[in-house]
Amino acid sequence: MSLAGKGMWVWQIPRCEGGDPDRIADVASASGFTHVMIKVANGILAYNVNRATKKDLCPPVVEALKARGIQVWGWHYIYGYNPVGEADIAIQRTKQLNLDGYVIDAEMEYKQPGMDKKALIFMKKLRPAIPYTPIALSSYRYPKYHPELPWNEFLTYCNYNMPQVYWEQGTNSRAQLERSLREFAEITPHREYIPTGSFYKTGGWVPTSNQMIDFLNTAKANGLKAANFYVWDQKPYLQNQWKAIANYPWNSPAQPEDIAKRFIATLNSHNPALVVSLYNPRAVHITAKETLQGTQKIQNYYANLFNKWMPDGIFTLKSYSGGTNTRTIIWQAESSKHIIREGRDTMGIIDNKFSYHYSFYKIEEK
Repeated sequence: MSLAGKGMWVWQIPRCEGGDPDRIADVASASGFTHVMIKVANGILAYNVNRATKKDLCPPVVEALKARGIQVWGWHYIYGYNPVGEADIAIQRTKQLNLDGYVIDAEMEYKQPGMDKKALIFMKKLRPAIPYTPIALSSYRYPKYHPELPWNEFLTYCNYNMPQVYWEQGTNSRAQLERSLREFAEITPHREYIPTGSFYKTGGWVPTSNQMIDFLNTAKANGLKAANFYVWDQKPYLQNQWKAIANYPWNSPAQPEDIAKRFIATLNSHNPALVVSLYNPRAVHITAKETLQGTQKIQNYYANLFNKWMPDGIFTLKSYSGGTNTRTIIWQAESSKHIIREGRDTMGIIDNKFSYHYSFYKIEEK
């Protein structure tokens, strides 16, 4: 069963709509969710089971969601210390609850030496036991930061790659999703990509409604069939953000994005040809050091920027303003070695292309 549309993760059922199955299902339906992921196991134990009464809280929620045409997937945090036991509980919960899909949550424990063998033991027991159930891997957003994780051993037996693209402490949900997409495009085996974004607050950091919308817009703009958020339990603290997700028309055509935002997105592609596609053929680009005219010279400028100064840089739009034919933007960028604390650009626009571009910024070593 394939995934398409918006989804939400559930950690602890009692913290979601008071644990009322019908209320959970009604809110999910009203919010336009096509699927919900419920935590069904932790290690070798079933999860969302009342330890005092032994009552399993999952079946009535699963039943209520399915009655409204919403897919229910179970997610499971695995540690790898007992891969056979973890596979056994995964198989048991998937069959017992008649789940539409199963999600593996493998994180820091699986970065230890020798865990590739534990991953294979787990997957080789799990996959034949639920041959027709789609399986997804949910782990880190940037595989290059976490090469120790046994990506190959997990993904070989999975149908989906469902990374945790949490922009915690940041504001650039779009740039982080685009970077995650680029990195996963370079690893094998390649699996259909369905990201999970931040729907939680921590410390003094709170994601904004606009960041939620940017995340969803970016998913759609890149042709992704689905996107998720973690975690429903935080809904009481993020009412406006919930409304932004709920009101997002996933099935409607995406609205054309403003050229200033597209400019930042192309910078994060690190593709000079894609950046220069926003310019008129005889456009002029003026910096503090030089004036360039024509797309080839401008393209060479961006090639130098990406290759020499910002090879792994993340560009973030801080603000933009302007009317029909002008834009003024403030932005920042950071790479492994350099930082641009504040860029200030003004663009003139003709036929939705840059005709002139004044760009002022300072590159500093970190």
